Amino acid sequence: MEQVSPGVNFAENEEKVLKFWEENDIFTRTLENTRDKPQYLFYDGPPFATGTPHYGHILVGTLKDIVPRYQTMKGRYVERRFGWDTHGLPIEMLTEKELDLNGRFDIEKLGIDKFNEACRAGVFRYVEEWRKVTNRLGRWVDFDNDYKTMDTDFMESVWWVVKSLWEKGKIYKGTRVMPYSWRLSTPLSNFEASSNYKEVQDPAITVRFRVNELENVSLLAWTTTPWTLPSNMALCVGPSIEYVQVRTDAEEVILAADRIEAYFKEEDITRVKSWTAKELEGLTYEALFPFYEYEREQGAFRVLVDAYVSTEDGTGIVHQSPAHGEDDHRVCLINNIPLHDPVNEVGDFTDEAPLFAGKNMKEADKDIIKALKDKGLLFKHETLQHSYPFCERSETPLIYKAIGAWYVKVEEVAERMVEHNEEIHWVPEHIKQGRFGNWLRDARDWNISRNRYWGNPLPIWQCESCEHYECMGSRSELEEKVSQEVPDLHKHFVDELTWPCEQCGAKMRRIPEVLDCWFESGSMPYAQLHYPFENEETFKKVFPADFIAEAVDQTRGWFYTLMVLSTLLFDKAPFKNVIVNGMILAEDGKKMSKRLKNYPDPLEVMDAYGADALRLFLISSPVVKGDSLRFSEAGVKEITRSVLLPFWNVYSFFTTYAGVDGYTPDTVLTDSPNVLDRWIISRFQSLLLYIEEEMDRYQLYAVIPNLLAFIEELTNWYVRRSRRRFWSDDEADKQHGYNTLYYILTGFSQALAPFLPFLTETIYQNLRTLREDLPESVHLTCYPECDESHRDADLEEAMSLIQETVKLGRALRASSKLRTRQPLQSITVVTRNEKAADILKSYGAHIQEELNVKEVLFSSDEENLVELLVKPNFPKLGPVFGKQIGQVAKTLQGLTGDQVRSLETGGSISVMEKDITLEDVDIRRTARS
Repeated sequence: MEQVSPGVNFAENEEKVLKFWEENDIFTRTLENTRDKPQYLFYDGPPFATGTPHYGHILVGTLKDIVPRYQTMKGRYVERRFGWDTHGLPIEMLTEKELDLNGRFDIEKLGIDKFNEACRAGVFRYVEEWRKVTNRLGRWVDFDNDYKTMDTDFMESVWWVVKSLWEKGKIYKGTRVMPYSWRLSTPLSNFEASSNYKEVQDPAITVRFRVNELENVSLLAWTTTPWTLPSNMALCVGPSIEYVQVRTDAEEVILAADRIEAYFKEEDITRVKSWTAKELEGLTYEALFPFYEYEREQGAFRVLVDAYVSTEDGTGIVHQSPAHGEDDHRVCLINNIPLHDPVNEVGDFTDEAPLFAGKNMKEADKDIIKALKDKGLLFKHETLQHSYPFCERSETPLIYKAIGAWYVKVEEVAERMVEHNEEIHWVPEHIKQGRFGNWLRDARDWNISRNRYWGNPLPIWQCESCEHYECMGSRSELEEKVSQEVPDLHKHFVDELTWPCEQCGAKMRRIPEVLDCWFESGSMPYAQLHYPFENEETFKKVFPADFIAEAVDQTRGWFYTLMVLSTLLFDKAPFKNVIVNGMILAEDGKKMSKRLKNYPDPLEVMDAYGADALRLFLISSPVVKGDSLRFSEAGVKEITRSVLLPFWNVYSFFTTYAGVDGYTPDTVLTDSPNVLDRWIISRFQSLLLYIEEEMDRYQLYAVIPNLLAFIEELTNWYVRRSRRRFWSDDEADKQHGYNTLYYILTGFSQALAPFLPFLTETIYQNLRTLREDLPESVHLTCYPECDESHRDADLEEAMSLIQETVKLGRALRASSKLRTRQPLQSITVVTRNEKAADILKSYGAHIQEELNVKEVLFSSDEENLVELLVKPNFPKLGPVFGKQIGQVAKTLQGLTGDQVRSLETGGSISVMEKDITLEDVDIRRTARS
């Protein structure tokens, strides 16, 4: 065994460990050793390789490493395949930028085949950085046997998912108002649109709609989206809202009675008439613009009634643009009002609105407002600051737009998903019924089609002539239709494949849309195995997954899509246990930004302090309980100082003295007569029991503090209290001490291994040179289990009581400014608990030595040993005594010890003729020096 210096460079040691793992293929051997063991299924959610990993990836990567390492050491076979999300907007946006393209017109001019192949070539630009960071972190995961959503086998399984839903009648085409990215020319799902809100300023205008049936009377409607006014087709009022017609000097207007104060001073108006919604219903008005005046014959430009209208803001009258509002669309559809959309797929006004043709709809706000003002229709113009959704990829404001798209029926299985959610163990627990549960209960049908290019094509073919559709569920099915091999399923390969319609003989052509990439990631449990084309028995044996982990934002992303598809396909929950971590922010509380350089490079941090320090900093923080964390490099450094170095110093201490004495460990751990040996061994057994209980509940946030507490007890109590034993001539006692430290250091290294894989490997490698029977790596050992024969709960309780007594004694010395080096005659320990008193007397020598006193005395009466301070509990007694509370405080200061004890034992005392109990007062004892 090598004697180790207290001086250590953790990062250098970790590089040696990485080399050892690689040269000896330790990860592969852990899999080989457990291949015949019960399987533990872990799903790795696929990230995009379009950027380098940040601390959020490192945190979740650490969680994904700890649990599989632990389960492997517990004797389970845990396959860990890395996955890549290779389709979708992130890659398309990067490719557009590199090719100097600007939107769909440029892409189609270049050629979809050229664009898609450029996307394919650029997908893995950062793979090596991912490998490097993941490897340096110490995470064991199989990059060579990874899965990619662009692989033909993966894509084929996704087609099977689509076909399965198609045959179940769960896919339909419909027109709905959807969140829409005009920069990317594609609709988004509701959960994508809810993830990126920004505070922005928008115009808020109130517009006059001149009533045809009433002379010089206008209906007032308010909007923050002036660009939707050219497509106005109706107005809507609320059925239970009172409306009032008021007269000003210049005109008469109608609005909700509850909103008058927001627009007028009472003295400036005359209330002319009250209106009910029923009375307003059917009134017609002049169109703001002449674009769709011909639709008046179809019932446009009239007042409708619906309960969604409120008086929370605006006028209580809502303008209806059925092409750009979900409720607008619903209400107008019910009332047979036609829909017109003068905004094209790239967000520009078309010739349908000639006054604004060619202008981006948001940029046209000013022109629309000016046109209304020139017509005398602008009643009020303000600026509103509010939270508004933005496209996460293009950082442009989203709009809502009526789109013909393909949907999965989710609403009809929402209740079933809620039931499946009950079967899942969530950490933290509140997400189950809160963020995730609420999202499930409010589930909407899922728009799965995207008007993009680099993605898995929707495998639906439509007849050019009739309404016949066919859905392909495999390559072989498509190949049989077209009588040729289909080596690649991407859009530019399959779009030209046609066959005659079986109903009318015309050509069947594939619809142009590709699948939402979230559909692919939600299909990964099946597609990573190429199910059902391969591995059918394997899939059935292990589905659903035992464990997954991602950040809290995935409650509306991956967690959700997994749940939707597993419910629709198999009527099962897709996973059994999930850890949800919070978001990691920059030290200033802002979102981490590579552009702003507001966080340190992860590799540089690991090279400076080591990956173990970074791992421990992250998993010992509130972020593992779903809370946010401000990343701090100083925090990583503090972990090194306060946790890793003290543990290393214990290890260094052992190797130094055991090496000098030529220590050889006993083959069997025997009971030591030394109480400290028995205590630390017992504490270790209790720790192992606690770890198993909490890891079974996936509560890492509960495990970590106890691991750190054990390090503290090992270093600052056991070793410090035992140090002189290793310098003595009592060889038997010394051997027991060495045996104990060797047992703890090897066993605790095994217990810590999933959490701190590098430090534990370093320590274990040196210690195992004293034992030929130990496996080659700490990660090839079994996880240590509690040995009840070495567990002594009474001894642990006793030592805890002693430590607490010493802690109080040190605090008393500090408050009296008496250094520990200054010997004192005595200290008196007060307790009315006879069992505690007996324990303290039995171990009085420890208290005596720790506090540097000549004598430890005991008492059951603190009357002359402490100063009592009894104060009113002001929130309780303040309202009762009012102005007399000051007199109450003086009375309480004069209470005797017996009176205080009466309160503490559940009694009551009379103060100023009123009975008070323990909850009415705050009691504090301060020991006299």
